Amino acid sequence: MPTENRTARLTILIDPRKKAVFEQLCADADTTPSQVVRSLIREYIERVSGRPWHAEDEVAPGGVPEEQGSRRVSRR
Repeated sequence: MPTENRTARLTILIDPRKKAVFEQLCADADTTPSQVVRSLIREYIERVSGRPWHAEDEVAPGGVPEEQGSRRVSRR
């Protein structure tokens, strides 16, 4: 499986106290905040799309991942 391309940046604003707690919890778990956020985003994509995330998936119009070589039925 190819590795994910990590060149896009996501900037968010959160409460400084929440950030501090989050960073401490990540340190306690020997992980980085970026790793946790990537995992949360991947889990969200899988939950909403109803299928596993694959880094090689193409993004269909509307931002929904689309498996290469397959057709996706619109849910509209």
